[in-house]
Amino acid sequence: MYFAALLARTEDGWQASDTELDDVETLTDLADLAREAAVDDDTVLALIEQEDAWFGVVRVDGEDDPRVFVSDAVVAGRSSYGAMLVDELIGRDDTDADELDDLDLDGTEDGEPEPAEDEGAGAPEEPRPAGPLGDAKILSDLGVDEKQLLALKGDALGEIADALGCTDVLEAVR
Repeated sequence: MYFAALLARTEDGWQASDTELDDVETLTDLADLAREAAVDDDTVLALIEQEDAWFGVVRVDGEDDPRVFVSDAVVAGRSSYGAMLVDELIGRDDTDADELDDLDLDGTEDGEPEPAEDEGAGAPEEPRPAGPLGDAKILSDLGVDEKQLLALKGDALGEIADALGCTDVLEAVR
């Protein structure tokens, strides 16, 4: 089960809205959704988590390109929204992502171990990188430095909201 919310920075603090990702198929779609929630082209954070398995942060500052962080690329890559973020980060196009989604249906999403990396040696596609991926400094200027972000587990979005000073705002949309 997913939880997704948009946190828009305003002069008075953060404003949260929960969001449906049903119509989001690309990072561009997500960035456009975030820009619609922006107040005066200020920062908007799109926060996504799938239970406690992985979380992602997409930061949109005005018309700048979105910045992305995913807590665990392999685990996130097994879900549609996570795969969208991971594939964008590693530069895969939609065709590659569709082909990999077909390959991901091997039961590893049920907790079976991943095949050894060298089993895919010589394959035309590279495996998704293990561990965190993306811009770990994405929240540094907002009070969550790289080391803190990389250490988050469990209720990561709650801890991010605590650091931003908007726990109540985020909890109101959960």
